[in-house]
Formats: sequence, structure tokens, C-alpha cells
Amino acid sequence: MLLVCELLVLTLLRDGGARAAVQPLTIASLPYWNLAGGTSTVEAHESQVTEASPWLYGLDAQGRLVSQSRRADDLARLRATGMAITPTIANVTEGRWHPQIVQTILHDPAATARHISDIVGLVVQGDFSGVDIDYEELRSTDRAAFTAFITRLADALHSNGKRLSVDVFAKTTDEGYDERNRAQDYAALGRAVDQVRLMAYDYHWQTSAPGPIAPEGWVRDVLTYATSQIPRSKIVLGVPMYGYDWVGHNAVPVTWVQAYGRSREFGVPVEWDGFSESPHFSYTDAAGARHEVWFENAYSASIKFTQARLFGIGGVYLWLFGTEDDLVWSKLDTYWTPAEAR
Repeated sequence: MLLVCELLVLTLLRDGGARAAVQPLTIASLPYWNLAGGTSTVEAHESQVTEASPWLYGLDAQGRLVSQSRRADDLARLRATGMAITPTIANVTEGRWHPQIVQTILHDPAATARHISDIVGLVVQGDFSGVDIDYEELRSTDRAAFTAFITRLADALHSNGKRLSVDVFAKTTDEGYDERNRAQDYAALGRAVDQVRLMAYDYHWQTSAPGPIAPEGWVRDVLTYATSQIPRSKIVLGVPMYGYDWVGHNAVPVTWVQAYGRSREFGVPVEWDGFSESPHFSYTDAAGARHEVWFENAYSASIKFTQARLFGIGGVYLWLFGTEDDLVWSKLDTYWTPAEAR
């Protein structure tokens, strides 16, 4: 998961999953370095946000939980809204992913038991509704141990009346594209947890060739596979709200505001790629370097909202990069309102 401000928008289905009766539940996930800004976004859209996942915790070199935010006032502001809070724990230390720390925990029974106890203690003592686990860059050899850990953690949390969500990389087969995909057993994880957060973005990434972040056809294929493995009501589709500005195979992340700002600055129109259903444009900077920008806006997001509804999954989450397209909120209202109520 990119280290950016994300907003999760989860729509839960009532009446045994009947698609005609949807009740929006919006989860805001806020990274520790932008907790103040993310909290302000939640407050501004409090009527649409019902749950917050502040990215507050990481792991130290010994695998113990460590706080990644010293802004207790922001957590207090979130609590003041009265919404449920499910913090995210990621295997990030000082801004970098460290899979080896998680691997040590997974393959040492004593360390696994201690880690589960630490997490349950954090959730119960912190009076959180649950927790979100985002452990990335694992290998296929970690698959069984990761599944066992998540299953035991889910059981321990459930016995305390708490919930568990897990973040997974998008794939269209069990093998997926690389070791990270093979480390995650969709079916087994889906049986254990309350929510599977599907990271259906970064089809093109910072060091790839330029291209769409989450092309429509790929997202559809990802959903087709996911729904064959995981109960639909547990699946939450990640919808990106950011982009990349490439020069060759090197890119910098951009917000929606930054993307449109560069389009205006260099006097080039934003074009629409009908195949991927994504906005993009190219420009040449003052040094003569050719740039290619692909990003997401409310219109590309709305197409993914429609896919999520058609697949009958639990909902969607918006993975924000700080400043989302203002129209996203109205698109959410439109696409997650039952047809007969429109």
C-alpha cells in the first residue's frame, strides 16, 4: 500500500447481501505523517464517513509495536466524531518496508504468540473497534505461516468482540505476478477475517513504463478472481485517487490537484483513454524532458464504483494522495444509492 493518505469507502450490504439495499459505510485510513490533514478531511465529510483507520503503528527491529504518530490530538479529534476507529499496523520502519521483521515473527512460534498478544492488547486497551493488518513484501515460503498468523489473530480478536481486516495485493490467479502475490492465500484469509482490502491499483508503478494506475479491464479481472475465492460481502475494492508523473521509467507520485495543475502550467489538455478509462496527458518541461502523466479522477473512480456494485461486493475504498477530486463525494452518493431511491 502506498504511503499516502487514503480514504476507505466501504458499502456494506444488508438483508443477506441483497444488492438493492445498500447502506454506505465510509472508512477513512490516514497515514501517520499526514494525520492532521486526513483528520480534517474526515471532519469535513463527517456525514459520509463512519469509520476511521489511522495508520498509527509500525514494527521495530525486534517486531514490537511502535507508534508512528505523536499527534494524540488528531486521534482525539477522530474519537470526538463518534465513529468507529480501526488503526492500521504496517511493517514499516522509518518509512521503509521491512518484510524480514514479519518473517521472523511468522516462523518463530513464541514470537507469533507474543505478537498476537501485543495486537489484541493494543486494540482492547485502546478501545478500538478492531485493527487493519498491512504486512507487505512477504514471500511464497511465508504463505502458510502468514495464513496461520492471521487466522489465530482473527480468533483472538473475535473472542474480544473486535474485528480484523487484512490488505492484499491485487491478482487474477492464485500465482499472481510475483512472490508477494503467492504469499497471500485469498481463500484462507477470506475465511478468517472480517474484511479483505483489495489493493487494486499500481498496475503501472513508479519504476515501470508509463500507463494507467488501475485500468478498468484489469480491475474487472481482479474482481472476477477475488469473488471466486472470498465471500463477496467481505471484499473491499481499493480505488486510487492519485497518479504518477513519469520521465522514462522513473515517476513521482502526484495528487489530482497537482496533475491538473501541471496540465494548466504547461498548456496541455487532459485526454481520456477509453480503453483503460483513465485520464492522462504529456508535456515537455523547461529542461526539455518529456513527461507522461496518468492519474485518477472522480470519473475514472465512478467506473470502478459501478464495477463494485455490479459484482455485489462489500464496498470500495478510496486510496487518496492528499487532495481528491471534489466530485468524488457526489459520485459516491450517486453510485452507492439504491437505484429505486434515485
